Amino acid sequence: METLVESSHEEQAENEDEQAGEADDVLAVCDFLSTPPLPESYRCNSVEEVRLLAIADNFQRQYSLLCPERKPLLLCPINECGVQKFVSTTLRPTMTSHPELLNWEGCASFVADFLSLNPLEPPGELPRFLFSSTSVLRSQTATCFEYTSVLCSLLLGANYDAYCVSGYACKEMCLLDQRLQECPLLDTQEKAAASELPVDSEPAVRFQREPKSRFLIQHAKKKQEEADAKAKQQEEVLQPPDDPLQGLRVHCWVLVLAGCRSVEDNFFVDPMTGRSYTTTNEHFLGVESVWNNLNYYVNMQDCKDGCAELVYDLHDIKLWEPILFGVTSKRQLSINLLKRKEMKMMGMTWEDEEEEEDRVFEMPRSWVSSISISQQDLETRWPGGKKLTRYKKAELERFAPYLRMDGLVTRLNIYKDMDCTEVVTVKEWYKDRNDHLKERVLDKLTGITTERFTPGRHFHLLFHKFTSAQTDGYEHDMEFSGARVDGLVRRVDTPGEMTESFEGREDFLYYRQVIFDTNVQLPKEAAPEERPLLKVLERFHRNPNKDANNDVAERVFMASQRRIEVKYHLEEHRFVPCMRTFIKPRDSSDHQHKAEDFRADMVSGFHVDPAKKPLHTLALYDLLSDLVKAEKDVALQIMSSKKEVQDIVVCREQEETDILLHFSPWTTTGAAKARNLREEMERVATEEQRWLQEKENDFLAPFLRRLCDIEIVRADDAERLYNDSLTEFKERMVAQAQLIQERHDQATQALQKIQEHYQEDQQNMSHQEEKEYQAYCAQHTSQIHIAQKRLSMHKRSAAQRYRALDQRLKQDPRLAPYLLSRTHTHNI
Repeated sequence: METLVESSHEEQAENEDEQAGEADDVLAVCDFLSTPPLPESYRCNSVEEVRLLAIADNFQRQYSLLCPERKPLLLCPINECGVQKFVSTTLRPTMTSHPELLNWEGCASFVADFLSLNPLEPPGELPRFLFSSTSVLRSQTATCFEYTSVLCSLLLGANYDAYCVSGYACKEMCLLDQRLQECPLLDTQEKAAASELPVDSEPAVRFQREPKSRFLIQHAKKKQEEADAKAKQQEEVLQPPDDPLQGLRVHCWVLVLAGCRSVEDNFFVDPMTGRSYTTTNEHFLGVESVWNNLNYYVNMQDCKDGCAELVYDLHDIKLWEPILFGVTSKRQLSINLLKRKEMKMMGMTWEDEEEEEDRVFEMPRSWVSSISISQQDLETRWPGGKKLTRYKKAELERFAPYLRMDGLVTRLNIYKDMDCTEVVTVKEWYKDRNDHLKERVLDKLTGITTERFTPGRHFHLLFHKFTSAQTDGYEHDMEFSGARVDGLVRRVDTPGEMTESFEGREDFLYYRQVIFDTNVQLPKEAAPEERPLLKVLERFHRNPNKDANNDVAERVFMASQRRIEVKYHLEEHRFVPCMRTFIKPRDSSDHQHKAEDFRADMVSGFHVDPAKKPLHTLALYDLLSDLVKAEKDVALQIMSSKKEVQDIVVCREQEETDILLHFSPWTTTGAAKARNLREEMERVATEEQRWLQEKENDFLAPFLRRLCDIEIVRADDAERLYNDSLTEFKERMVAQAQLIQERHDQATQALQKIQEHYQEDQQNMSHQEEKEYQAYCAQHTSQIHIAQKRLSMHKRSAAQRYRALDQRLKQDPRLAPYLLSRTHTHNI
């Protein structure tokens, strides 16, 4: 098949008329894209694009003539502005600055989450329209071809050798129907759970011949065959009905070839789910063509067996027919770039190759604007911030961070039946909660709730498993971090028993089991820790600083039997440990029996070394005293543990009623929240500063503080404020006048005193003393004159200031309504 390089002006005019005829329909559908205005490249074609359209039109005619049994190719769909554009120019390779979009997994996951599907209609025909990636990301709705264009543009920008594939696929893939597929979140959890299971070690003893029952073997085999038959029958029931359009449904996906970014094998990527598949996967039923931003290739291979036998050697023109011959592929461009760098380092040029390349018609640059993905798009992720996906016996709900006030980001509902009517398990994942809750699992059948927390919360709680209030009894299974002072790592509490596990304790305690007396009926108002104890079992690790015969390995307190059993650690080369049993003597608190003294027959035991001398009675008594004291301490610790369980339950109930989220400043939502909070704090600080300034300038502020409510002024309060203000002002004026008069009198008395002294000693004074006397008299005379003048000015201004204050009080909006009806006369 030959490609026409040049087209006539008549063909160009026909193409332009067809474009103008279809423009009105497209613009009517895409009114929302008219704002903001699109660039000029969206609304018209360049000279190179017009030439490429002519080449594509000629290629389409030759293809239809030579392959009449095949469907037309998708070459020149219409964009959002009603203009025909070649599909390769719709791809805009874009490299983003977001780390999560630098690999194919992140790009595929983002595109699958961010867009919602607009199915092809009819499903067996190619679409007439193909919008740009910028418009698709703005509307967040796309066909499978637009899905692929966005994903392929991102992969090309990330330096993958990616291609858009136009072909055929099964119904479930074309319609994004995943109701027969297992939820990927369940698969991930099952693999993680399997990896955490301990690996069984080889048995220490192997039997040469292990006896087996033939009956049991046949019974197990028969049971397995029945289970297999039942599973096979269920699979047959779950199989979807036959699709009348099987093999005819048009679909578009991404092909990633090996060679770039350490990709070793070719693989497919479904842009609507973000999953990868092998190129032989049975869901893909055929390929018509592939294209990237450099060229367009038509598949010339037979697809009667699907895509299993296809060879993706795009350089072989017998297998793949290109539209543009001689165009450099992406792989060759990478090789040429490396060669140019090497030759540049050697001081050589690349002129001959460049001249040869100039003679080949290259694919015009993309008419699409650069793809812009903001941080908010990555965080919001799904259309409207949430998305519901249905899988086999499961529903997966995902929410954007901070969309829900409880911090929920993922919810997985697992159902018992295929119709998803009866919920079995609900799994929820949370983020950025103030109570550090990160995961909750609710088993609807058993009523058991499991919660997991991040480190840093109250009581150092990491795991909490409990039963609902509707079930009989209760059970709390808790796990704690290693930051606790008491070394507690796990506690299981039930009405009749409590077990605790410890790590890193100084007393080497690592296990405690407490059994309560459930036969005793407690009052309703009694606390759970008040239930009497039946038995307490404690186990200890080996203390290397003690002798094994004196290092306690296990001790049992049986309060109801007044007995204490102690077992010690094993010595080396011994098979039996030392043991002692103590019977506690009755004390005076037991009113039914008399107090007993300690006797040697209250102790029984076994020592592995018969030659060792037994302990004296006094030593045994001291040992029993220590055990009795330890029993009391253990009882107090058990009560504290039971109370802590109740405190944790109450704390969790309060936290669920008052949920707060910690907004990270590294997210757009958190940054906006922090900015709003800072602006609010600045506004409050400004208002408070203005209020303080107003209070400082308020002449009534000292008097308003005497009122019970400074915001509300009543009639009697107004009268009292008015009188108190004038009275205090009058007193202050009088006090100032008295102060000036006192200073005048002091200066006058001092001057008179020095003058009298001068009259007495005038004959004996020297010339220097006379000068000092004259200076002193001049100074005090000046002070007296100033004091007289200030007093005169103060008396004249006091009356004016008093009248001004009276007028100001009458005009004050807080006092004026109550003072207008009365006439106040005051004299100063």
